[in-house]
Amino acid sequence: MEQGLLTDLYYDEILKIINEIRATERENILKAARMIADQVKQDKLVYVFGPGGHSNLAAMEVFFRAGGLMHISAILNQETMLSSGALKSMQTERLPGYGKIVVEDYGIGEGDLLWIVNAYGINSATIDAALTAKAHGAKVIGVSSHEHAETCPLDHPARHPSKKNLHDVVDCSIDCKVKLGDATLEIPGFEQKIGALSTYANAYVMNCVVIEAINMLVNEGVNPPVWRSGNCPGGDEWNNQFLERFRGAVRCL
Repeated sequence: MEQGLLTDLYYDEILKIINEIRATERENILKAARMIADQVKQDKLVYVFGPGGHSNLAAMEVFFRAGGLMHISAILNQETMLSSGALKSMQTERLPGYGKIVVEDYGIGEGDLLWIVNAYGINSATIDAALTAKAHGAKVIGVSSHEHAETCPLDHPARHPSKKNLHDVVDCSIDCKVKLGDATLEIPGFEQKIGALSTYANAYVMNCVVIEAINMLVNEGVNPPVWRSGNCPGGDEWNNQFLERFRGAVRCL
């Protein structure tokens, strides 16, 4: 294949998935934003969990982020982080009961909101986290690919024992549109597809929800605390106004 052509094709695929989300998921994005705005109105945290490998990137995308809500508390579970060992991360996200341990460790329960993002939407940690939070009285937002979950075989080893999909068990589901296998490009004569899209799709969804939630709050007369980059003038001074309010409450702060 001509050198440089893949770069153009990859760009087209990124735009395609983002435009598909934009065209079809507006209602669900606004529903999720409303749920988050209501939590912030009550001065409650919004817990964000990306169970497994690269899903953690989506949780980090909206945590401690310039222009993002200070009420967001990312659950950055070390056992599912690639930095603790990629194979161990995969084994942990497939471990039945692990998501329950994480949610209960954070004390998530009645009146809380858990935002789970996992593009594949099938693994045990993901499903257990959602089911446990709901059992304890919390509301749950899910970000996952409906197509990926529904086309992945029920006997796949990554699946939760119940065979349930994330979008079937949450209060609000946003479809990130990732295709089965995530990678999208083909090279003639090469067996494996390349060029994953899930990070772009998830980041777009997560940021859309946050900015819509902030807009709702401002329109309703609420000025939510929002992070300013510490790498620009006045950033530290701005953020320091709020640190004591969230220090201790937000575990990873």
